[in-house]
Amino acid sequence: MAIVLYRVDERLIHGQVVVGWGSQLRPDRFLVVDTALATSEWEQELFTLGVPERIGVEFMAPGPAREEISGWRESELRSVLLTRDLSTMLELARGRTLEGERVNLGGLHLRKGREEVLPYLFLDESDKVTLEELAKEGVEISAQDLPGSPKVTLESLLG
Repeated sequence: MAIVLYRVDERLIHGQVVVGWGSQLRPDRFLVVDTALATSEWEQELFTLGVPERIGVEFMAPGPAREEISGWRESELRSVLLTRDLSTMLELARGRTLEGERVNLGGLHLRKGREEVLPYLFLDESDKVTLEELAKEGVEISAQDLPGSPKVTLESLLG
């Protein structure tokens, strides 16, 4: 499997991902699936500033990304796939496209209506429904901010 991590994290590419997960997983590229970033070259440049030169970064909207998933899986390049939100990951998973894959929940932060589940994970009722839908698509879901931290299962997250 060439996609070594599927992660939902509002910050997308940042220190925890590049250093924490990157040093453990040694990716060749980051695949950022985000509608707004797919068309914003200046924002793409900002997100790539902290990425070592040897690591590639690709930005793509969810629709085209769904079409690329099987190729990314078969590629020799080790990839980390990132989405900013749960709904984008669900969009990728529809039709059981990600069946059997593990999705990591990273930073989903405090905002109106969300409650703290973990220090780095805040969810509202809509988020919980989306997580349940992801699970129905055959995705294994857990939360883990860094590779050395304990994994928290979806069952524990939903209580």
